[in-house]
Amino acid sequence: MPDFDMLVIGSGPGGQKAAIAAAKLGRRVAVVDRPDMVGGVSIHTGTIPSKTLREAVLYLTGLTQRDLYGQSYRLKEDITVADLTARTQHVVGREVDVIRSQLSRNHVSLYAGTGHFIDPHTVALREVTGHERLLTAEHIVIATGTRPARPASVEFDGRTIMDSDNVLALERVPRSMVIVGAGVIGMEYASMFAALGSKITVVEKRAGMLDMCDVEVIESLKYHLRELAVTFRFGETVAAVERHPRGTLTILESGKKIPADAVMYSAGRQGLTDELDLDKAGLAADRRGRITVDEHYRTEVPHIYAVGDVIGFPALAATSMEQGRAAAYHACGEPVGQMHNLQPIGIYTIPEISFVGRTEDQLTEDRVPFEVGISRYRELARGQIIGDSHGMLKLLVSPEDRTLLGVHCFGTGATELIHIGQSVMGCGGTVDYLVDAVFNYPTLAESYKVAALDATNRLRQIDRIGD
Repeated sequence: MPDFDMLVIGSGPGGQKAAIAAAKLGRRVAVVDRPDMVGGVSIHTGTIPSKTLREAVLYLTGLTQRDLYGQSYRLKEDITVADLTARTQHVVGREVDVIRSQLSRNHVSLYAGTGHFIDPHTVALREVTGHERLLTAEHIVIATGTRPARPASVEFDGRTIMDSDNVLALERVPRSMVIVGAGVIGMEYASMFAALGSKITVVEKRAGMLDMCDVEVIESLKYHLRELAVTFRFGETVAAVERHPRGTLTILESGKKIPADAVMYSAGRQGLTDELDLDKAGLAADRRGRITVDEHYRTEVPHIYAVGDVIGFPALAATSMEQGRAAAYHACGEPVGQMHNLQPIGIYTIPEISFVGRTEDQLTEDRVPFEVGISRYRELARGQIIGDSHGMLKLLVSPEDRTLLGVHCFGTGATELIHIGQSVMGCGGTVDYLVDAVFNYPTLAESYKVAALDATNRLRQIDRIGD
């Protein structure tokens, strides 16, 4: 008889939810993770610390209040790294306590160390002391996550040339910084450091940034970041990064040289599978360290599952949690619904971006007709109260059946607001529901009614001319 019904390698969002779900179903469950990484990358170097840092930046710089109190307004004049990390350490500490408590309450055994396969049902636990012990399980869930990908040509030192994990350990706020990569992580940190007053240069080999987002939203973000003195170098590739006593010099293939105090690489992420000895379990990972799974999150070995960032796209904490729960239910023979394909995306730039459904470009490419309804925060009483005159909500509406095809939000609370649109879309609702609904006043949620009225007025004009 194996030691456990389920053994989970990794305690991030996916692994934690898989373990809890199996435990709630009465199974004997164990989780293996490094003692300093309970909660995974999400809690320690990813989602939670970066979003907490963003809150600290917004609060201390007073950036969001400047429309009300003037462009020179700041809550604190000289913001130090200690000011920023105090809040982060507090939140991370509390979150780790919550996770430990959840595992303990549900009688999940937590083993401190790293795991690697001995055979398809056996994992060797390497403890901090170096001692190894064997753990056997009927089902195994791989939820090891990812680490930042590091180009071999760059000498990272973690202080002046760093990746997104090291950036949280900066000794001081850099006066200038080069960020290589205009993906989600790169743009979130570009926003934060620009808000702190750092002179930021973003280098991206593609022609644009965040190409999964609405074009109008991206144009708005670019405008905002340029207002904060961010320089964009699109269509450029880094040839070399030199470290000098007085800072760094980033040399582009076009010949441009960019001096800066620090350089941060945001060049994608690599699956943490190289030390798992996957071959002993009959498995293999691709060159990015990712594991292939089926619709139930089973690997090629049916009793071994993989969830979270280690299986690739969409690699979000929110989707990882749902994958973990679904994998555990399937392993335990419990019925589970398919994850809804309407997944909201949240990007915590300053201002934040969130969307669900398709973009205008995707609909145009698919030859799907649509009408647009827009609400601008500056026209809402709540927008005036909070001092956000730039935010907007956009609804993409089908003229045929009046359903919502996409919702795109930019500005304060975008990642919260998006769930209203997600719910209406998920339940097959129409734009008319939003027109007839009563929203609290004054709120940002009222933007749905304003945008819905805008869209229906446009649809009415088309109908009138067509009559």
